[in-house]
Amino acid sequence: MADEADDVLSRIGFDPATSVLTRRQTTVLALRERGLKQRTIAECLDTSRANVAGIESSARENVARARETVAFVDALEAPVRVPVAAETDLYDVPQQIYDACDEAGVKVNYTAPELLNAIGERAGGAVRGREIREPLLVSVTREGEVRVRHDGTTREQEL
Repeated sequence: MADEADDVLSRIGFDPATSVLTRRQTTVLALRERGLKQRTIAECLDTSRANVAGIESSARENVARARETVAFVDALEAPVRVPVAAETDLYDVPQQIYDACDEAGVKVNYTAPELLNAIGERAGGAVRGREIREPLLVSVTREGEVRVRHDGTTREQEL
């Protein structure tokens, strides 16, 4: 089983020198993604199930932090950033985005209905019906890709 994980890691190009994950974390994640239970992984790695659970939890937290770092840099580098206040009508957001993009000379790759649907989906619980309940940050890249960050933090999603 560990050989199977090593094979997966090798095929996808895992490099411990550049990864935010340890080899042990990547091994546990690779085996979990193959459908193995923590108990089976623990036996394979000659450790406890609780240790495997801790390794997996730490790995997933590290991945979330790495994603947030990338999301932060993407938002920082985006030429268009539109903060959307709580209590804003979702139907007002596409025009805010289009206006900001026009001002910056950036073309948006989405129609208003596509923006409404995607923002509503990507913002999670921050949008209920037409009401934006928590602040959002909508950014647009030079290529016109729109990204949504929930509350300016962790849930950055590309539309």
